[in-house]
Amino acid sequence: MERKAFNIPHQKNPNISIRVIPGHFATSNSHTSHFLDVNYLKSGALAAREVARELAVPYANTVIETIVCMEKTEVIGAYLAEELMETGASSIKGEEIFIVTPRLGVNRKLLFQDSNADLIADRSVILLVASISSGVTAENALECIAYYGGNVAGISVLFYASKEKLEKEVHALFVSDDIPGYKLSDINECEMCASGRKLDAMINSEGYTRF
Repeated sequence: MERKAFNIPHQKNPNISIRVIPGHFATSNSHTSHFLDVNYLKSGALAAREVARELAVPYANTVIETIVCMEKTEVIGAYLAEELMETGASSIKGEEIFIVTPRLGVNRKLLFQDSNADLIADRSVILLVASISSGVTAENALECIAYYGGNVAGISVLFYASKEKLEKEVHALFVSDDIPGYKLSDINECEMCASGRKLDAMINSEGYTRF
């Protein structure tokens, strides 16, 4: 499977690329024709800094006070905060930009610790996500931010493949159109399953597990 892997460079920044593995993969909500490996972009310091520079561009004229990080994007979030504060136009003068991550509560609902709630309430927030396919993770995070009184200025994501638009504007580093032959299907409508092709692996935001 890994022998078929290839890299796709970012259209504007050649220092950024995404590793793609074609196959037949299952998420918790769908089936897809490619696994998009964003772990290097999330964990490599130099890569994360380059990613942050690109993700900061849409917020050049927007006040940002907090970045909510999902799917272990905190390294990128820290660099994004630094980038926004250096521009001067994207943060309140003299104020920090805070990096926070919700935790999973009962019934798989997201929540913030009481000590972090004031970093969300009445603040301008960026939601930072590793990937969006079905949109479930992003929608749950948006619901959580709204519950705590945050105002979402936009959603920043490394890879966006959702077939349905979210209620907030999405700023993506890579989209499904960048991946030749990329297909995302409902579990019961997968063409590869219909043709008898077995699944290669189960995937999530952290990687894949072979069957």
